[in-house]
Amino acid sequence: MAQIVIIAKEPVAGRVKTRLTPPFSPGQAAALAEAALADSLRAVAATPAAQRVLALDGLPGRWLPAGFVVIPQRGAGLDERLAAAFSDAYRLLPEPVVLIGMDTPQVTPELLGVAAGALDDDDAVFGPAADGGFWLLGLRAPDPALLLGVPMSHPETGKVQLDRLERAGLAVRVLPELVDVDTAADAAAVAGLAPGSLFAAALREAAR
Repeated sequence: MAQIVIIAKEPVAGRVKTRLTPPFSPGQAAALAEAALADSLRAVAATPAAQRVLALDGLPGRWLPAGFVVIPQRGAGLDERLAAAFSDAYRLLPEPVVLIGMDTPQVTPELLGVAAGALDDDDAVFGPAADGGFWLLGLRAPDPALLLGVPMSHPETGKVQLDRLERAGLAVRVLPELVDVDTAADAAAVAGLAPGSLFAAALREAAR
């Protein structure tokens, strides 16, 4: 059975979701980030997994449910941090790893279960994001070389990452595309897809 990792930043005003300011204040952006993270953690908690890991930049808070192993992020660039999160989780438990971020609060346990199950048959699973990046990456046997050097936060990030996997000869299962919350327009779209989420409630509060 696969394990699931969330890589996230502590939702501190001025450090998270800076592209939401404006129209939102740094405090409102942090509240939206906390809600997105809490929704993501809830989805992971409701998904069968060999282990649940939070690779965290910062300190855990009230938003962290029970049942997660918390590890610190390591590395400079995001490619290094992702590679380290895969390696550290796999070192703790040598089982396939599915990794997501904190930017897709609309993710469901069903979709995460599909991703985890894909690694029973495929070498990798890949979830493309609408902005050209990716919202999920799963590897049956994590290898830092599959991530290091991939340009992050770039319109071609997802394409380059998928090419890297395929050129390594891996069998890759591709999941449905999701919207990452980066801008106010993204936030509105995601809240519309998950109106009952904590994120949607936080957005309604911020828009009052």
